[in-house]
Amino acid sequence: MNRIYILIIVLTVSFTGCLKLKSDKENTTITQKENLSDNMNYNDLTPEEKKIIIDKGTEFPFTGKYVDHHENGTYICKRCNAPLYKSADKFESGCGWPSFDDEIPGAVKKIPDKDGIRTEIVCSYCGGHLGHIFLGEGFTEKNKRHCVNSISLNFIPSDSVQYETAIFAGGCFWGIEYLLKNSKGIISTTAGYTGGYKENPTYEEVCAGYTGHAEAVQIIFDSKKVTYEELVKLFFEIHDFTQINRQDPDIGEQYRTEIFYINDEQRKTAENIISILTEKNYKVATKLTEANKFWSAEDYHQDYYANTGKKPYCHIYKKIFD
Repeated sequence: MNRIYILIIVLTVSFTGCLKLKSDKENTTITQKENLSDNMNYNDLTPEEKKIIIDKGTEFPFTGKYVDHHENGTYICKRCNAPLYKSADKFESGCGWPSFDDEIPGAVKKIPDKDGIRTEIVCSYCGGHLGHIFLGEGFTEKNKRHCVNSISLNFIPSDSVQYETAIFAGGCFWGIEYLLKNSKGIISTTAGYTGGYKENPTYEEVCAGYTGHAEAVQIIFDSKKVTYEELVKLFFEIHDFTQINRQDPDIGEQYRTEIFYINDEQRKTAENIISILTEKNYKVATKLTEANKFWSAEDYHQDYYANTGKKPYCHIYKKIFD
């Protein structure tokens, strides 16, 4: 009987600890949401740039730097450097602003415009205003036009960098992002949700377990400086990949360990690394899943530890690979 009491006490303490951590995280949602979005480390903007990017203005047609721009490369956000569009998706529409019929996956967020008619497009990472999206005009086979202000963009020639995307889930996205962000070759990181079935989920919905999503981090990296294999190895070295649907005190399906591969090459790379870990006698719980829609998390989740000065409570670096 004493053993039963002891077990109940241990389980109660553990569960209470989990609830407290969740409560602390939810309190952050309430008390720090607005402050965190203001404290992010973004590029300095000129008054003219602020008028467009922050205040959601529009530059005059046919005046922008990239209207008649035809180099091969990547267009990035002027405010945060996140890659937004590839030159291969740019086309001539004659509208007076740069036009694209597709974006880099997960890079652009679409929201209803205040005019109640149009759909605004903003950078998924920093929320900077880009322009508007229009459908059904018939300019290209994709039948959509991202009408973007040149002043919202910078351009990186293709011979300078080679952008690729990786998506990892391994517990609370705060810690994963913190330990991956400052690695060599990382262009940008975005905390978000993926792997579920509900469109545009909120943090509260994901926590409630109703969406099937995992807390994940989408990484844009320069493959000329860091390989996908190196990032996969680092991912395994910064979280406990043997735990199922949890990461230390954080418990729930959203805290599962999972790699969302973009293509077959990434899948094979991840499978190879898992095989190496298995040979080292690790019981790997990490799932491999083809990437689908990635939903950017709320602003206050982005760069959380950098903006609060806190440190991860359940993610640490542990060297595994030579």
